[in-house]
Amino acid sequence: MRRAPIALLTAALTVSAACGPRETASTDGASTDRVEATASVPGPQATLPRAPDRYRVRMETTKGAFVIAVDRALAPRGADRFFELVSNGFFRDVAFYRMVPGFIAQFGMHGTPSVHDQWRDATIADDPMRTGNVKGTVAFAANGPNSRSTQLFISLEDNRRKLDGQKVFAPIGRVEEGMDVVERLNMEYGEEPNYVRIARQGNTYLARWFPALDYIRSATVMTDPVLAEPAPAKPPTP
Repeated sequence: MRRAPIALLTAALTVSAACGPRETASTDGASTDRVEATASVPGPQATLPRAPDRYRVRMETTKGAFVIAVDRALAPRGADRFFELVSNGFFRDVAFYRMVPGFIAQFGMHGTPSVHDQWRDATIADDPMRTGNVKGTVAFAANGPNSRSTQLFISLEDNRRKLDGQKVFAPIGRVEEGMDVVERLNMEYGEEPNYVRIARQGNTYLARWFPALDYIRSATVMTDPVLAEPAPAKPPTP
């Protein structure tokens, strides 16, 4: 059974469970006011599209907006995958489902099971560690070497001692604006949401059992005037 990508190794050097005990699929047909996340999301490309050397992503959430600044030089494969996901609209109505105070805010499990399924095994190779997991950095979650896919986390504190030695959590960038928004995301459920049930039931499960979770409403690559092409010169005024 596939394990939930996580961001912590225990002192015993075994991967800790991301979402508590494993459960079998529920057969309840709970209705919910939250609709399933949009299913019209393209699948992963056979070859990762190359991202710009630097780009910024605006995340609109149920608590407000924050901006992630990505530097491809830090983790090229991770930056390319994040760019692919954002460009495809993957993060629309995606929950912050694993919220550990003083550690991480994790997101990236799609709310529509069929979309989750088509991306689940689209893993990318690791990037070398070029910077540490300090507060505000953004990195892909992993459950071992070369296992990064769609889930990411934001470090809520300096996590270098906890994470950097594992060599699989290479930050792709950091929260440039709105870290206060990230810190206001609901932490009450901690690690209770179950990875297997999210994978099988999506947002229907989360809305029924964890109704106060926060969500990403949209994620868009911003047009940065510094990186844009210069405007053509105007002719002199007679």
